[in-house]
Amino acid sequence: MNWGYARSWAASLGWGDWPTLVACLIAGAALVVAFKAQRDGRRSATASEASAAAAVASVEEARLSRLASERSANVAEETLADQRREAAERRAVEEEANRPRPDLRIVRLGRYRFELRNFGTGPAAEVTVTARTAPYQMDPIENVALMGGEAFPFTMMAADGLPVPRTLYAVWDGQAEEVALAVPA
Repeated sequence: MNWGYARSWAASLGWGDWPTLVACLIAGAALVVAFKAQRDGRRSATASEASAAAAVASVEEARLSRLASERSANVAEETLADQRREAAERRAVEEEANRPRPDLRIVRLGRYRFELRNFGTGPAAEVTVTARTAPYQMDPIENVALMGGEAFPFTMMAADGLPVPRTLYAVWDGQAEEVALAVPA
């Protein structure tokens, strides 16, 4: 290699001093760094735009999630209200089933002697007993009050050689419809 040729080439540039050459090299390096920085800035801007779009999407998802949780809470409240209503209805039915009630029956004590007995736990007030078939003779049972376990004695016999009625009908306070009471033979 001819070093003299290299020197003559450097001398032929005519720049005259080496600091200018070094400054040009530094300026070239700065240009390369500036291009890289510009490219990185574009990437950063693109990433920022993507991040902003993701943030907007995240806000929308949060809004949808909030709406879904509100709907879920409303459904849970409605379900709880339904359960409470059903429980109240069950309690009311149970209370009604457990409420003391009269249970009136006819008991035969002898050939003509009977009693109207309350086998239930609740009272029966203003009890009136009648028969639909005739002829028969019976002590009147009108406006009688019977507590649970109490009895009202009466006599009843048939007339004209017929048997006593097989069924008597009772009404009392709180029981407007007639209740059929079987007469034991």
